[in-house]
Amino acid sequence: MTTLPRTPAPAPSGAPALEEVRLAQRAWARTPIAARLRILRRFRAELATGARELAATVGTHAVGSLERSEADTLVAEVLPLAEACRFLEREAEWVLRTRREGTGARPFWLRGVDVEIERAPLGVVLLIGPGNYPLFLPGAQALQALAAGNAVLWKPAPAGVACAHAIRVMLIASGMPPELLQVLEPATQAATGAIRAGVDKVFLTGSATTGETVLHELAAATTPSVMELSGCDAVFVLEGADLPRVVDALAFGLRLNGSATCMAPRRVFAARALARELAVRLHVALGALRPVPVPPHTAALLGECLDDARFCGAQVLLDGVAGEHGTVSPTLLAEVSPEMRIAQTDVFAPVLSLLPFRSPEEAARMHERCRYALTAAIFGPERPARLLAASITAGTILLNDVIVATADPRVPFSGRKRSGFGVTRGRDGLLEMTVPRAVVRQRSRSRVPYQPTTEAHGALFAGYLRAVHAGGWRERLAGLRAMGQAMRGIKR
Repeated sequence: MTTLPRTPAPAPSGAPALEEVRLAQRAWARTPIAARLRILRRFRAELATGARELAATVGTHAVGSLERSEADTLVAEVLPLAEACRFLEREAEWVLRTRREGTGARPFWLRGVDVEIERAPLGVVLLIGPGNYPLFLPGAQALQALAAGNAVLWKPAPAGVACAHAIRVMLIASGMPPELLQVLEPATQAATGAIRAGVDKVFLTGSATTGETVLHELAAATTPSVMELSGCDAVFVLEGADLPRVVDALAFGLRLNGSATCMAPRRVFAARALARELAVRLHVALGALRPVPVPPHTAALLGECLDDARFCGAQVLLDGVAGEHGTVSPTLLAEVSPEMRIAQTDVFAPVLSLLPFRSPEEAARMHERCRYALTAAIFGPERPARLLAASITAGTILLNDVIVATADPRVPFSGRKRSGFGVTRGRDGLLEMTVPRAVVRQRSRSRVPYQPTTEAHGALFAGYLRAVHAGGWRERLAGLRAMGQAMRGIKR
């Protein structure tokens, strides 16, 4: 097992080291993917052996002063990272293979052309990591970037510095050239410097507000990006839903990581026939949860949203802001409408808003009025749940579950609207780490296509269009005749 550093090494600023990183990346891109994946396989073995030591680098302060147990970190971060690595070992070579296009769809006039589509690495990618899951989220992206042949600049949140360095140490011990993964300082200026130095793509996991700031920086150089941003996530409770399961799932969503999870449930759309009973059950379940520490600005934001909800007619069944200073207890509101600020805001605090609906169609319309669309969970019988799923906007839809199943490494993760764009994880996330590169080979030795066109060529091309693309057989036959006549004119 690799001994992880107790004190992280000094981090480069990003810009001075970029050319050295690029040189290493070009050599890495030429390394066969099977060899790259062998390094990841050895890394996964290192991770398994040193799992508890790695979990300790995250510590108990992943978000503010949130206390997180070793077990929570192992199951929420280390285990999903190991599974993401194993997924790459199994799938990456197949996903990134060169695709040779068949000849069936090839235009007749390009019959000498063969087409191959390669997946080329981007070059140097910048990962801007979050503070709430500082190991798994950027760690999985780093592994995908390396598998695809890229080099990585990892700008961690302050809470993620130690675990970012730990991952780097493990990868180097597994055979990765050290230049391929550079851990930057956690300051915002480190990311800005890397962007201005000319990275090839940026992957940000953070708030929508942070996304806006980074996108402004990227615009000047038209640098592409993937934005995994905030959520104000929806849960739909249909008639026929298993209410005890719903309550357990919602309580779990608020308890997990102190509710500092972008996919945590916030808006609960409940069928009116179930709304009152659901409110009673949630009042009991959430009342038993302990307060969680939050930053002052989060507590202030939640307080403002509660004041607005009261003014607009909502019922505050549990007021979590009224507790001990510096903490927030679970907060529960009923009779919330989509226009209220609480239903339009991403709050990293344990708060649930109940929005009753008369029909699934009305619930879908209410949901669409929110600016965020990260994930949505639907509880109820499968057929009506799938019908509703087809009509709502979200990057991921879970049926009779919340949050946990998205850690499946096969699942691509993405947001819609203000929740971001692009994809991380899964096969689609791996492809985001590459760019398609077409290799087009001309087998014909004819130089006719390079010759100047004449009036007869115009008649030939018009006849070809008619013969191949016209709707009726008579039109197509007329096109063939026109082609033949034009070709005779050209031969003269």
